[in-house]
Amino acid sequence: MFSLSGKKALVVGVANDQSIAYGCASALRAQGADLAITYLNDRAEKYVRPLAEKLDAEIIEPLDVSMPEQEAALFDVIRDTWGTLDILVHSIAFCPKEDLHGRVIDCSAEGFKLAMDISVHSYLRLIRLAEPMMAQGGTCLTVSFYGSEEVVEDYNVMGPVKAALESVTRYVAAELGDKMISVNALSPGPLATRAASGIAHFDEMLADAAKRAPTHQLASIEDIGAYAAFLASEEARNVTGAIVKIDGGYSIMG
Repeated sequence: MFSLSGKKALVVGVANDQSIAYGCASALRAQGADLAITYLNDRAEKYVRPLAEKLDAEIIEPLDVSMPEQEAALFDVIRDTWGTLDILVHSIAFCPKEDLHGRVIDCSAEGFKLAMDISVHSYLRLIRLAEPMMAQGGTCLTVSFYGSEEVVEDYNVMGPVKAALESVTRYVAAELGDKMISVNALSPGPLATRAASGIAHFDEMLADAAKRAPTHQLASIEDIGAYAAFLASEEARNVTGAIVKIDGGYSIMG
């Protein structure tokens, strides 16, 4: 129905073949996009590089968003290789375990600051770097979760963090709309990823989500990737500022 042929896409957050970012990268590539894929560090590279090569990624570079010099270096490579960028997918989040597993009220200032920086402000930084390369318009996507708007047991401080991410999405969508740069967030229900495994009692959360959802099915990374690819297409150019639920109806149930 639509094509991303010739589009240049940066996907940040691939950790393994179960990552939401990998689902997005696979779907973008299937629709014809050329890919740049990042890995967190040397330890992660041995898992990510084979996946990136499988998707014929033209750019495979390190990116730890806590190191601003790596952000700048990545975009230097993209600029030198492609000159432009059409699609940015940001699928990273982090919170120190001791803060993630405690009450929100007990979260340390340092832990809160780090969670907000990695999970939210890094999205702003990457968009700011991408903006000059999206002279003909573009698409920026991030990944949120239902716990941003409702209290989800054991999600703890990541709820307020994701709420901030969604607010950022709306404000930046308003700021970049006249440049035809869309900014949206994908909000899947619970699904088994490495990042989510750090949440206490996550297996119980998965089982409850499948039980509660009208479809009785959890979202898959393929579901999320398909929606990401659509939002990156010309057909979705007038969709911006949206928080898209991809959860089998889980979020509509009381």
